Amino acid sequence: MPSSRQGSIRLFRFSGIDVFLHWSWFLLAVYIIQSRSGGYSSITWNVLQYLALFLIVLLHEFGHALACRQVGGQANQILLWPFGGVAYVDPPQRPGATLWSIAAGPLVNVVLFPILLGLILLGRSLGWPDTMPDLYRLVTEILKIDVELLAFNILPIYPLDGGQILRSLLWFVLGRARSLMVATILGFVGIVGFLGLAFWNHTAWLGAIAIYLLMICWSGLQHARALLRFAKLPRRENFTCPACNAHPPIGDFWKCGKCGQAFDIFQTQGVCPNCATHFGVTKCLDCSAVHPLSEWFNPAMSVSSTFANEVRG
Repeated sequence: MPSSRQGSIRLFRFSGIDVFLHWSWFLLAVYIIQSRSGGYSSITWNVLQYLALFLIVLLHEFGHALACRQVGGQANQILLWPFGGVAYVDPPQRPGATLWSIAAGPLVNVVLFPILLGLILLGRSLGWPDTMPDLYRLVTEILKIDVELLAFNILPIYPLDGGQILRSLLWFVLGRARSLMVATILGFVGIVGFLGLAFWNHTAWLGAIAIYLLMICWSGLQHARALLRFAKLPRRENFTCPACNAHPPIGDFWKCGKCGQAFDIFQTQGVCPNCATHFGVTKCLDCSAVHPLSEWFNPAMSVSSTFANEVRG
């Protein structure tokens, strides 16, 4: 996945979200606009159609970002580049929150459909096909773009939105790690189909998209393996995350923000063993929620009263 900072231009900031444009976007824009120059009476309409494509993509990505924030996640960057758009979202690690953050993107396309269709019907009743054929064709092409983007994105192929929606639904049943494992394996099957279609039609662009999806899917598979290994770690049964009810793992998985030393924050009672910095709150490694250490104590489990009192204090 491309960096939102390297090789990109910051366009604007809206609602706390920075929008970047990758430099390679201009190369593809020139190629597509020139290759479709015969469709309208002027190349200006080709430019408008291409800009409309990325406006729809931008609205789609804002759907992801704003939905992520709505469920308490972080989302502050969007990158537009030749393969479409990327919203850098970090929703709470819960299936419902992830599902809404992903599904909100395609829902934007669903909302745009009746608006664009109504505009086409209005134009037809006003005689646009004869009086303003370029404008009528532009609106028609924008509707096609919206439908095609929606159909492509909801394919159940990870990491497309459809594949991530499938993963979120499986999360309710299989858990965080296994749902990602199943989604990525199914993603590989779909990507092989993309590659076969690219070779069959001799379409380099479709092949490039397939390779891009393959790289992200492979990364997702590695992440799923890491999550499975993490899930098998021994846990501290006497502590429970207030948000997801997960028990924290035993080991040096927390890093001191001051000296960088890795340590077990529950074993040291919130104190870095290297620089003696005290931490009153800690992050859940399962759901990323942050809570005071005192809220993690599980009174249902037997622990020494001394340790429990120190953590509470």
